[in-house]
Amino acid sequence: MSDRLKDYNARRDFSKTSEPRGKAARKKRNGRWFSIQKHDASSLHYDLRLEHDGVLMSWAIPKGPSPKTGDKRLAQRTEDHPLDYGDFEGTIPEKEYGGGTVMLWDKGSWEPRGDVDEMLQEGNLKFDVDGDRMQGGWALVRFRKGGEGAWLLIKEKDDAAEGSSDALTGSYETSVETGRLMTEIAESEEPKKDASDRRLRAPKFRKPQLATLVDEVPEGDDWLHETKFDGYRALAAIGKGGVSLWTRNGKDWTDKFAALHGAFDQLPCDSALLDGEVMAAKIRGSAFSSLQRALSEGGDLVFFCFDILELDGEDLTGSTQDDRRARLEALFEDLPEDSPLRLTDQARGGGQELFDAACKAGAEGIVSKKADATYKGTRTRAWRKVKCSKRQEFVVGGFTPSGKDRAFASLLVGEYGADGLRYRGRVGTGYSEDDLAMLSKGFRTRKTAPFEDVPNSIARDAGWVTPDTVIEVEFTELTEDGHIRHGAYLGIREDKAPDDVSFEAPKPDSEEKMDEDVKSVAGLRISSPDREVFPGSGCTKLDVASHYERVGDRLVEIAGHRPLSLLRAPQGIDGESFFQKHASKGFPEELQRIEIEEKDGAAAEYMYATRPEAFVAAAQMGTIEFHMWGSRTDRLERPDRLVFDLDPDAGLGWDDVRSAAFDLRDRLADLGLEAGAMVTGGKGVHLWLPLHRSHDWDLVKTFSKTVAHLLAELEPKRFTANMSKDKRKGRIFVDWLRNERGATAVAPYSLRAREGGPVAVPVQWDELKVLDAANMFDMGAVKERLEEPCPYIGHAEKLQRITSDVHERLAHWKD
Repeated sequence: MSDRLKDYNARRDFSKTSEPRGKAARKKRNGRWFSIQKHDASSLHYDLRLEHDGVLMSWAIPKGPSPKTGDKRLAQRTEDHPLDYGDFEGTIPEKEYGGGTVMLWDKGSWEPRGDVDEMLQEGNLKFDVDGDRMQGGWALVRFRKGGEGAWLLIKEKDDAAEGSSDALTGSYETSVETGRLMTEIAESEEPKKDASDRRLRAPKFRKPQLATLVDEVPEGDDWLHETKFDGYRALAAIGKGGVSLWTRNGKDWTDKFAALHGAFDQLPCDSALLDGEVMAAKIRGSAFSSLQRALSEGGDLVFFCFDILELDGEDLTGSTQDDRRARLEALFEDLPEDSPLRLTDQARGGGQELFDAACKAGAEGIVSKKADATYKGTRTRAWRKVKCSKRQEFVVGGFTPSGKDRAFASLLVGEYGADGLRYRGRVGTGYSEDDLAMLSKGFRTRKTAPFEDVPNSIARDAGWVTPDTVIEVEFTELTEDGHIRHGAYLGIREDKAPDDVSFEAPKPDSEEKMDEDVKSVAGLRISSPDREVFPGSGCTKLDVASHYERVGDRLVEIAGHRPLSLLRAPQGIDGESFFQKHASKGFPEELQRIEIEEKDGAAAEYMYATRPEAFVAAAQMGTIEFHMWGSRTDRLERPDRLVFDLDPDAGLGWDDVRSAAFDLRDRLADLGLEAGAMVTGGKGVHLWLPLHRSHDWDLVKTFSKTVAHLLAELEPKRFTANMSKDKRKGRIFVDWLRNERGATAVAPYSLRAREGGPVAVPVQWDELKVLDAANMFDMGAVKERLEEPCPYIGHAEKLQRITSDVHERLAHWKD
């Protein structure tokens, strides 16, 4: 190993450079280290580092990595570097070897697709990357004409590929570790104080609370009122390592909000999670257009903070709105008035007067908050918004051509409902010349209309585009056929996905305004609320809907953005029940749609959820169970979980199943894999593994099948890998069939359509030891468990790979 670092050491004077000295080192991290360092030496380039055999293999890439499939980027092989170099960031003295600024531009892990030394010898190193910025499959191919040191870095075709060659290098200009620009690194060897002096880690992203749209301002002194901002909702996570800024949907926009870099340094805390709105510092025209201009031109930004979820490790979401406000005011009290970090104004009572003043001043409206309410990461009536004018996000699906020298005359827009993308009208005003050019440049044209219903008079001359652009529109009213009247363009909403856009209508002020035979859960109408779903237990349809409201946040985090199959029993479990995996007309608009190609090549529309209301809406349609795919909608061909379902024969008892679960857990641990556990609400146990999204379905299916068949071969009187009832007698079926494309497994926290209304519940292994059955948790027991951390969500962070080492260990099971 020391010989491999001989060249590295010979080229450096360690009395002058702060680079780590090259010495033999043992592997220090789980997985294989991957990083890219942006290096401004004699010429700007990017250094790729891949850990192998105790060192970092290195390639210099002049233009940086291209995420566009097929692009060939020259990668010059350089000397091996020590492992400690992987996260080096700083300045190498000018006259030293490699003199210049070094930024840690990306980091993560990598996994080869075979034997590394053999692939290097053949000149074709194929591998998967799981970095903060680079993802998916890549290949390093030796370029024969350039000599032994010249290679080509090529992006493979997969879900992580991009359409632009510079999508990575053009989008990320700061350090992945410290958030600094190259110029900031050059000016100082040490990261700024906000990234190093804080002692606590930054909090993780949590779903923000959302307000319910209503028609009337709530009255009374138990309501607090704020002006509604017209910017981008953002969560700021402060702590050791710097500050991260997320959109309401969890997208990391730290780089996009780079103008706020350093703004949070002045807060007197070690860590915090703040909720607020990013606005332009200077308003010219509308607030939203000013923000878009500031983001595109690098203008100054302001973070208006209105809530706090965590402070110095303390979770404040269980505190009242009044208490959280007091903590915020104490945190912000010494900040100057012109700081880019500001606290919103808030008034107790007098909401109507504030609303009238806000509308007169041209604001979007106000938000009213219940003073004694806790913070919940979902849409609630404890926060209510009242708008001065009608505004809504819409998805662009087409345009009408212009007879003048313009890119288009108007945009054709819609929003997602039960029947797909519904046409909602035209937007013909509000565009600047820059807006027209920018919008038309981003369109991807198509031959057919993406809308379900467009009037023939409009469709006749229309041009159609892929519906992937979301815009904000102001309009005066809706026509009788549901189309917007006098729509005006306000700007693009990059923080919202098209399939998250649905029409937002004001909710009734109270349940008393509804029919007597209708109740409300999560703002949704539940008809026949007293219908008994689980006879003999007194459990009603309203109880089922309320359960899914309670567990909604956890279900979204676990099963959100996954295709779902629903077990429906509209008349209760004693009536007819059936599975539904395809979307149909009339199904709730809260459930999103996605078109998926099936085995026969035909396309079918599936359902998935993005917010808690989706599960409540499905319960209104008689859904009892939710079963989910092992992959998410953004990368359907890359599973991120693997499940073994231990399904016992009727003659076996709970002790047999539980013992089998522990034995399989230990066998998987011998492979280097850590499994989580879930009791299914029936008789069985699920063991599951969270996976990096670097494997395809064939690999995951083959691995799980091999494990199941080996277990059956090693202990044939105890296990079977055959689903046949005849083969299962006296045995436990190790169901590996959940791990293929299109297969589903019951989701954690899903009810089961069985007597007593049991729930599938994730458990800790120590807890499984003392459980009396797999069906002992009902809705009441689950309600109590929601006060504790979720074992499933905690384990989901431990992403694992089915590596060649895992396969080698598996091959020795028979030994």
